[in-house]
Amino acid sequence: MTEVQRPPLTADERVQLIGWLDLQRSFVRMKCEGITEEDAHRKVLETSPLMTLAGLTAHLRWNEWSWFQLNLMGVPDTGQTPWTEGGHPDAEMFVDDVPLAQLLDEYDAECARSNETIASLPLDTVEQGPYAAKGEAASLRYILCHMIEETARHVGHMDIIRELLDHKTGYTTMSLG
Repeated sequence: MTEVQRPPLTADERVQLIGWLDLQRSFVRMKCEGITEEDAHRKVLETSPLMTLAGLTAHLRWNEWSWFQLNLMGVPDTGQTPWTEGGHPDAEMFVDDVPLAQLLDEYDAECARSNETIASLPLDTVEQGPYAAKGEAASLRYILCHMIEETARHVGHMDIIRELLDHKTGYTTMSLG
């Protein structure tokens, strides 16, 4: 059984935001526990064939890199973007040939890099990447709120996919502290 911790009830804003994001991140691996490689790549939603456990894991890894490295820190894209101009907008989800274990390890590593990147930044730090040049820069506070929403939404998708695959629902493989 996976054990995860909710953030403290009375922590400061930074601890709360990162704690809730880390909690949602932990659900990604939990939702994939015990799944076969075949099921990790199984397309169970006819109208959304890229929406697989593997595809969502890859998408979430891309979001971590995009928001914290590319947008916030202004790290140049040296090939991390999986699509080209005019290409498929969800190209990062084309991972049929990538093992789920690799995708989960890459996701965990990107989440750790995100946390390391923001560890000493004030919540009011503003993006330095592409949106800054357009005058649309967001604060780290905004990015953390967005990433909680983005991750939680896709964990919900993973929950539905997992239920369609093997009828496992909710928090059946974990306890919340």
